[in-house]
Amino acid sequence: MKGVTDRMSAPYTFKLAMDSLWKEKWINLLSALTIATGLLLMAVALSVLYNIQIATRKLPERFVITVFLKEGLTEEKIRDAVSGIKANPKVKSAKYISKDAAMKELKALMKDSDYILEGLDENPLPASVEVGINKEAVSEPSVRAFSDELRAIEGIEDVSYGEKLLSSIQAIKSGAEGIGALVIIILSAGITFVCYSTVKILFYRKKDEIETLQLLGATKGFIRAPFVLEGGLIGLAGGLAALSGIAGLKYLISIKLASLVPVLQSFAYPSAVAVYLPVAGLFVGLLGALIAIGRLRF
Repeated sequence: MKGVTDRMSAPYTFKLAMDSLWKEKWINLLSALTIATGLLLMAVALSVLYNIQIATRKLPERFVITVFLKEGLTEEKIRDAVSGIKANPKVKSAKYISKDAAMKELKALMKDSDYILEGLDENPLPASVEVGINKEAVSEPSVRAFSDELRAIEGIEDVSYGEKLLSSIQAIKSGAEGIGALVIIILSAGITFVCYSTVKILFYRKKDEIETLQLLGATKGFIRAPFVLEGGLIGLAGGLAALSGIAGLKYLISIKLASLVPVLQSFAYPSAVAVYLPVAGLFVGLLGALIAIGRLRF
C-alpha cells in the first residue's frame, strides 16, 4: 500500500483531474457556462459602476455656481462683490458676466429663434458671476454652506447651483455603488455554490473509486486534490469564457451600437477586467471545491 501511495505525485493528481473533466464533460461544461454567465454579469455591473464613477469624478471640474448680482450696482460695488467671492478659499475661478454679455450668450444659444428677444424694451437679464470651486468642495452639504456664505456678501441677489441635480448625481452614485456591491456579492455566492454542487456531484459519482483508493492506502489529501483541481479548472474555464463574452459585448457596443447611439462611444471598460475575470473564476472554483470537499466525510 505504501508503494501505491508513494506513486501518488502531483502529475498523477493532475491526470486524474483531467480524466474526470473529460469523463464528466457535459456536467463540467454546463457548470463552466453557468459560471461564465455569472462572471459576465459581474463584469457588466463593474463596467457600469466604473463609468458612473468616471462621470461623477469629472463633475467637480465642470461644476459652476451662478451668482446673480443686484440691479443698479455701481462699478465699484461690482468689483467689491467679485473680490469678496474670490476671497473665499473654496473658489477656484470667478468670471464676471455683464447684462449685455449675458444677452449675447442667450442670443447665441437661441440661434435662429433670437428674433423673440428683439421686441424687448430693456435687457431683463441680471449681471452675474460664474464661480468655479475646488473639487474637494463639490458635495451637497459643502456647496449648500458655500452658497449661504455667498449670499451674505453685499451686492449679491441670489445664488443658483442646481441643488436638485447635485443631490440626484450623488444619490445615483451612492445607489449604483450599493447595488453594484450587492450584485457582486450575490453572483459570487451563486458561482461558488455552482462549483460546490458540481464537485459534490462528481465526488458521489466516484464513490466506488474513492473506496478502492482508500483500500490501497491513499491519503485523504490525495483523494481530495483532484476534486479541488477540477473545481479550479472549471472556474478558470468559466472566467475565460466570460472574458470572451465581455470582449464580444465590447465590440457590439463600441462598433455596432455606438453608430446608432453616439453616447455609447464614451462608454469605458476597466482594463483590469481582462486579468480579474479568469483569476476570479479560478478563485471561486477553488473556493467552491474546498467547501464541498471540506463538508464531506470519508
